[in-house]
Amino acid sequence: MAASHHEETERKFDVETRTVLPNLTSVEGVVSVDQASEFQLDAVYFDTPDYDLARKRITLRRRTGGTDDGWHLKLPAGPDTRTEIREPLGPAGGDVPDPLRMRVRAIVRDRPLAPIVIVNTTRREYALRDAEGSVLARVCDDSVLGQLLGDDEPDQTWREWEVELDVGPASVLDAVTAVLLAAGAVPASTGSKLGRVVGEIPVVMQPRPSRKQLARGTAGQLLSAHLTQQTARLHEHDAGVRAGHPESVHRLRIAARRLRSALSTFRPILDRTVTVQEDLRWLGQSLAPARDAQVLREHLLALASSEPDELVIGSAVTRIDDQLRADHQTGLVGAREALDSDRYRRLLDTLDTLAASPPLRPRADTSARTMMPRLLARDVKRLRRAVRAIEAAPDAAHRDMAFHETRKKAKRLRYAAEVAAPPLGKRARSLAKSARQTQKVLGAHQDSVNSRGRLRELGVQAHLAGDNSFTFGRLHALEQVRAERAEAEFETVWTKFRHKQIPRWTA
Repeated sequence: MAASHHEETERKFDVETRTVLPNLTSVEGVVSVDQASEFQLDAVYFDTPDYDLARKRITLRRRTGGTDDGWHLKLPAGPDTRTEIREPLGPAGGDVPDPLRMRVRAIVRDRPLAPIVIVNTTRREYALRDAEGSVLARVCDDSVLGQLLGDDEPDQTWREWEVELDVGPASVLDAVTAVLLAAGAVPASTGSKLGRVVGEIPVVMQPRPSRKQLARGTAGQLLSAHLTQQTARLHEHDAGVRAGHPESVHRLRIAARRLRSALSTFRPILDRTVTVQEDLRWLGQSLAPARDAQVLREHLLALASSEPDELVIGSAVTRIDDQLRADHQTGLVGAREALDSDRYRRLLDTLDTLAASPPLRPRADTSARTMMPRLLARDVKRLRRAVRAIEAAPDAAHRDMAFHETRKKAKRLRYAAEVAAPPLGKRARSLAKSARQTQKVLGAHQDSVNSRGRLRELGVQAHLAGDNSFTFGRLHALEQVRAERAEAEFETVWTKFRHKQIPRWTA
């Protein structure tokens, strides 16, 4: 069996041993029900000693029997839905397959994955078909024996019904549910057979305080809530990168950037021993090549396609496409290597500790409404100093670097103002909007700097290979114009910012 994955949408129901399965042809849209197919399913569930996977509502098992025997990793994907990733069965007693282990590496880290539960299921499965003969859903009548390994508790036995969508719409799930409930079933007390055997496991998910609570709370509480939120997002997008989701590299990078920015903005209320920023910077740098190559490729190909055909000469488009596509793939390899490194696992441990109990100084007990204007004022002043460095730059190269540093300061200010929105309301939202406008126009400038550098490299390579490099020069000139327009737009944006925001925050 080749590795595969699919979305699994299902509901489970607890049912008494003597309850009779109802006539499923009474379900709306169901025309016929196949004769029952019988299976003996034997599954071994794996987790860490502290049930790290179960706490995240993730299950990992090796199951024999049925039509899908093999290794199954199930990840939460929404109400009633999980993503199931399958790997071949392999020999009995074998280790967890590396592709599945890598998917959960950020959760289990170096902790061992070992058998924790054995579940034996006798299953009778019924396929529900519509008028065209398509299978809308499958209803399973399971008699289950569950054994918790390494425990003296007696084995558990129970009966449950399960309905899983096939090609049918969500309405079929609701219709089958209604029929099963009417027959005496009740919604399952746990979401999985593993949960039934192991029992209640506290789920690692701290509720985020409400905006009202954050508005009335302390600066330390505001920071703690933000660190918890962004650490959770980092975990979420880590899983996306490992699953190959296209935007997850960018989103993981943003989560790391927001964490680093917050630790810098809130430095006055944090103990000086917090040194995780350097590791967060390393993570961002490790993710940058893949994302930057993707964005640059899309931009340059769009720019070339907007030019008249007679100005696109030689192999310019092919070179741009091939080289940046290769750079993107190389960047993805580097990103995954970073996520599999010891340094990254240590970073995750540090972030978990930091989010759970940030080392706050006494001034963190100051109300957020009092402290946040002071912290934002510091970031506003940093942005103003960065703009002055642009004006003092001795040449074009230093000027480009100064623009880039100003963009980073504007982004940090924007992030800080967004965090401050609950206690400061409209003032903070206005500051965030102004900072975002500054960041956006300077982002276009920096993109132009990167584009011109890469176009020059590709042009030189084309020339040395005997190819016509005219188009690279043409695109380089267009990017130069883009930079000049961005600089002019920045003057306008900064004038508005200087008049509106600086007096408000630094007076």
